Amino acid sequence: GGKFTMGASDQSDAQPHQVTVKSFQMAKTLVTNKQYKACVAVGACAAAASAGATFDGDDQPVVNVDWNQAKAFSTWAGGRLPSESEWEYAARSAGKDQKYPWGNEDATCGNAVISGCGYNATAPVCSKTAGNTSQGLCDMAGNAWEWVEDGYHGSYNGAPTDGSAWEDSGSSRVYRGGSW
Repeated sequence: GGKFTMGASDQSDAQPHQVTVKSFQMAKTLVTNKQYKACVAVGACAAAASAGATFDGDDQPVVNVDWNQAKAFSTWAGGRLPSESEWEYAARSAGKDQKYPWGNEDATCGNAVISGCGYNATAPVCSKTAGNTSQGLCDMAGNAWEWVEDGYHGSYNGAPTDGSAWEDSGSSRVYRGGSW
């Protein structure tokens, strides 16, 4: 945990503000299809909607799950969804003043699974280690979108500054990172 500046001055709905995040743990990888299918097999998770065979590899991240499915998996696995503040703190390599897990350089085919790099689907998790955070978290930029606990708000005005989730809105939820 620690203090950091969350947001970006070039984003009208995400203006920078100071946040203090308590210590927390986060899984190193995105949830894989194999992991998610184990949750489905015991009846704790509803099956993901099919995205097509190119997205179905055991080591590829699960896609086409809604927020409720992601939350059910997290609970089944003994965890929880991170708050948006925790997610951003982790994606910035423990709150460093940088735009991406690897620094301020734009995403490339060498550090993120993104379109335009020969991908027509997700790639196996952790396949772009040059894009890992300082703590070793994989795919915080690129590959699959990641759900967080927070409800969607049109700006950070009134957002919690203690790193907790901001949940006092409608049914729209926040997802971060990703490409698919």
